Amino acid sequence: MALEFYDALEARSRDEREAALTRALPRQVAQAKAQAAHYAQALRDTDSAVIASRAALAALPVTRKSALVAQQAEDPPFGGVVATPLAQLARVFVSPGPIAEPEAAVTDYWRYARALHATGLRAGKLLHNCFAYHFTPAGSMLESGARALGCPVFPAGTGQTEMQARAAAQLRPRCYSGTPDFLKAILEKGDELGLDLSSLRLGHVTGGAYLPALRGWYADRGLTVLQSYGTADLGLIAYESEAREGMILDEGVVVEIVRPGTGDPVPDGEVGEVVVTTLNPHHPLIRFATGDLSAIMPGTSPCGRTNRRIRGWMGRADQATKVRGMFVRPEQVAEVLRAVPGVAKARLVVSLEGDRDAMLLRAEAPAPDEALTEKLGLALQSATRLRGLVELVPPGTLPNDGKVIDDTRPAPG
Repeated sequence: MALEFYDALEARSRDEREAALTRALPRQVAQAKAQAAHYAQALRDTDSAVIASRAALAALPVTRKSALVAQQAEDPPFGGVVATPLAQLARVFVSPGPIAEPEAAVTDYWRYARALHATGLRAGKLLHNCFAYHFTPAGSMLESGARALGCPVFPAGTGQTEMQARAAAQLRPRCYSGTPDFLKAILEKGDELGLDLSSLRLGHVTGGAYLPALRGWYADRGLTVLQSYGTADLGLIAYESEAREGMILDEGVVVEIVRPGTGDPVPDGEVGEVVVTTLNPHHPLIRFATGDLSAIMPGTSPCGRTNRRIRGWMGRADQATKVRGMFVRPEQVAEVLRAVPGVAKARLVVSLEGDRDAMLLRAEAPAPDEALTEKLGLALQSATRLRGLVELVPPGTLPNDGKVIDDTRPAPG
C-alpha cells in the first residue's frame, strides 16, 4: 500500500471492491430490516440475502430525505431509520428541517479521517475547525476525523473573524476546516492586523461553493485547500485528492445516480440525483435520496485511488414548482415516461404566456410521431391534472444537467 493512502481500501481493484460489496450489502439490508422500523416495513417482502449486487440494490425503494421531516414527526425521534437505541448514542443533532441525526459512540463515526488525510493532515498537527458545534453535526464530523488521525483540534466554531485570526496566530494550526470562503476572511483579517498565519498550509472545505477564483487565491498563497461532499445523515460521501479531478467516493458508501423523481439509475456521465446506501450499522440508510445532483466521472483518479468519482455537487434535484396553483414534481414527469414507452428522457418547461402559466413537455424520440405526441399529452394531463403541450426532439437534444422540470418564469418581485 502506498504511504499517501489512508488505508489499503483506497487502492483495491474493482473486483475486490465489488466482492466486498457483495458481502456487505446483504448484512446491511438484514440489519436495517431487523432493527429499523421504517425498513422493516419498506423491505418486508425483500429477501436480504439476494441483495448482493448493485443491480439488486437498484430494485429496492428509495427513502427520500425530503420525506424525513414528516416521517420523524409521526415516529419521533428518528422516523424509524436508526438501528441503535437512543440511550446508546453519543450525540443527537437536529439539522434544518428539522431532521434529527444520530452519532454513535465509535471512532470516526462520520468517516472524515479519510478526507482529511487526502488533504494532507497528519498525526500531531493541529486542526482549526470552523464548523458549527451546535445543532448540526458538521463540527463533530471534522473533529472526529481529525482525532482518528491523531490530531488535536481547536473547536473554533463559526464567526468572530478577528478572534479566529488571533487564535490561529497563537496556536499555529496546520490545517483549517470550514466553509470555502471563511478561511480567506481569516487570512485577510490576519494580514490587516499584521499577524503571522504562515502555519496554516492546508484547508479542508465543504458546505458551500468552492469557485475557481477562490481556488486560485489560495494557490497563490501556497495553500493546499481541497473539498469534500457529505451530509448530516450520511457523513462523508466523496472527497478531493491532490489530483483535483472530481471527487472520489468514500469506501463506506454505495452511490447511485438516478433520474430525479425515480429510483432508476442513469448511465455513467449523465447528471441525476445522488442516492446513497451507507454501510453504517447504526444508521443503515438504504437508497437514501439526497436531493442533490451529480454525475459519475469516467475512469479513476490520477492520484491512484481506485474508487469511482463524481463531479461534485451540481445543484438540487428537488425541482417541484407550482403551476396554476398546483404543485408539479419530478415524480410526475417520471410517471408520464412510465406510462408511454419509447421515450427515455423528457423535460417539463414551465413558462409564462402573458399572465398565464404554460407547460411544454420536451421529450426525446427517434422520429416525429403524432400518436406518441398525443399519448404523452394525455399522460401529462393524467399525472399533473393540468394541460400542457408536447414537443418531440431528437435524442441527445436535452441538456445533461439533471433538470426534469425547468421553471423559466421570472422570479417574483
